[in-house]
Amino acid sequence: MSRKLIPLQVSDASAFAKSLRLQLSAHEGFPSHLQFLNMLARAAGYGNFQSLRTKTDPAESERHLPASAPAADSEIDRKHIDRVQRSFDEELRLMRWPSRRMDQITALWLLWSQIPSAREMSEQEVNALLRDRHLFGDHALLRRELCELGLMRRTRDGSVYRRVDRSMPINAATILRQHSSRQAH
Repeated sequence: MSRKLIPLQVSDASAFAKSLRLQLSAHEGFPSHLQFLNMLARAAGYGNFQSLRTKTDPAESERHLPASAPAADSEIDRKHIDRVQRSFDEELRLMRWPSRRMDQITALWLLWSQIPSAREMSEQEVNALLRDRHLFGDHALLRRELCELGLMRRTRDGSVYRRVDRSMPINAATILRQHSSRQAH
């Protein structure tokens, strides 16, 4: 059986390399084949490898999307990005909880991107991570919102949390790329 080629194009090799380096340095141990494919795809601006595969093969897209799935938002909203960026400091810590729900969701995606993937965490570990990533003093709100949005799952008793790997929306991915690019300079 021959393998189907999946092209990967990046507009900025330097930003790509910096994003990949950042992901690799944040990863515990050596990544598996699939984890590395996901890192490559994220560095190129896709949510994960499946998202990259779907974008390059329309037949793959139809096979994996339910009939009722809304079309992906492929347009970058500069005003939205600017509003959300003003809620974060230069270390990508959330300084204040945005008032608009759309901005809150994008902020949660940015926090989600800082949670270790494929790792079970206790509630205390999640709380410590969120305390470190925001400055307005309500880590419980952030933890609940991440779970309600489906970005994290927890056991029924709340003792174990795990990040859910999903494709990051384009506006959140753009903010993350811009942040990575600024950090590298």
